[in-house]
Amino acid sequence: MEFITSAITYINGIVWGLPMLIAILGVGMFLTIGLNLMPILKLGSGFKLLWQGRIPEKDKKIKGEISPFNALMTSLSATIGTGNIAGVATAIFLGGPGALFWMWCTALVGMATKFAEAVLAVKYREIDENGNYIGGPMYYIKNGLSKKWAWLGTAFALFGSIAGFGIGNTVQANSVANAIESNFGVASWITGLVMMVLVGLVLMGGIKRIADVAGKLVPLMATFYIAGGIAVLIVNAAELPAALMLIYKSAFTGTAAEGGFAGAAVWAAVRFGVARGVFSNEAGLGSAPIAHAAAQTNNPVAQGLVAMLGTFIDTLVVCTITGLAIIVTGEWTSGTTGAELTSAAFGSSIPYGNYIVAIALSIFAFTTILGWSVYSEKCVQYLLGVKAVVPFRVLWILVVPIGAVSSLEFIWLLADTLNAMMAIPNLIALALLSPIVFKLSKEYFRKEADGAEVKAEES
Repeated sequence: MEFITSAITYINGIVWGLPMLIAILGVGMFLTIGLNLMPILKLGSGFKLLWQGRIPEKDKKIKGEISPFNALMTSLSATIGTGNIAGVATAIFLGGPGALFWMWCTALVGMATKFAEAVLAVKYREIDENGNYIGGPMYYIKNGLSKKWAWLGTAFALFGSIAGFGIGNTVQANSVANAIESNFGVASWITGLVMMVLVGLVLMGGIKRIADVAGKLVPLMATFYIAGGIAVLIVNAAELPAALMLIYKSAFTGTAAEGGFAGAAVWAAVRFGVARGVFSNEAGLGSAPIAHAAAQTNNPVAQGLVAMLGTFIDTLVVCTITGLAIIVTGEWTSGTTGAELTSAAFGSSIPYGNYIVAIALSIFAFTTILGWSVYSEKCVQYLLGVKAVVPFRVLWILVVPIGAVSSLEFIWLLADTLNAMMAIPNLIALALLSPIVFKLSKEYFRKEADGAEVKAEES
């Protein structure tokens, strides 16, 4: 077992190392430039489409199962989780305040990546034998590339189906159980059983019920957490300018040792900022397009504009709130890390701040279990067919309480490694299919411009 652990640790160092970070940022930068900075410039258009797409479409000519809004909420349910609370804290603990700057940079190019993933997911989606829309990297690899690339789709599905049980299930259940036990004194096994029942009630209804729950829970909990974070920033408003200056300075010069903080070089800020940023918003990993493939839309670009908001909301809003709260309170020098660091930052500034973090972490992790169930289920379906869906759901539900009471160091290591390996086939596909993304985008915005001109002439 020690040999296996050492081997996976070695592989993890490679797949989350410099080449992978360069690949993720490189593909994101390539897509951003190829799209003429469109994801950044058209952010307002994305929010407009999101608002319009919050109501399920009743027009039978509109293809898809869930509203564009709920597709994004399903995606966000999987991305807004422990990465936003514990992951940001860990990045700052290991890389210093400058890590937050590099998380922002990752998000800016990640918006183009998420846009391209959703465009391809809708463009190349299929309808299964039960009449449900399915898509994602395995399908745009199979349908968009030649047969010689088909093995990449299988590899992605294999990595995704296994990784989900770790990073999207047991690890999340364990985080909830620990947070509830440390703050409210409820035994982990009780939390595990309650979560198992709740997950089961939602999961057996399929993606429509998951999307419906996510569409209500995610906005509510995100607002609750962001409000708490803003309260922390208001209390420490005098420290905000210095904190922003520290973030910028540390990103390029490193951070000296201070208090319980051991110090960090520039490379550490870049590495942990980018790695935790990608872990949080999942841009490039290929998970989110699986949810967006089920969206009710006939236009891939329109859903791409909605999808890219996931990276913006996850990293540039939620992660920023967490990071700034940790820095302005001075808790980043305390020597603590993970969710405990975020909890200390909130608790030091506002009443019951630690409970806000505990509740937010629990709900975010719970919705992550739901969101990732969609991803892993579709991967299993791609490999084994529709007949495997129900057995998969039963197994997914049963694993939840096991994760709540188990020690997960090895499972976390394996899942984290496979999660990164999902990115390899996806990034290759995004690079090879980028001309399709550019072409569809140009056509969409040309038609939009022509339509605007016609309306102007009529008026």
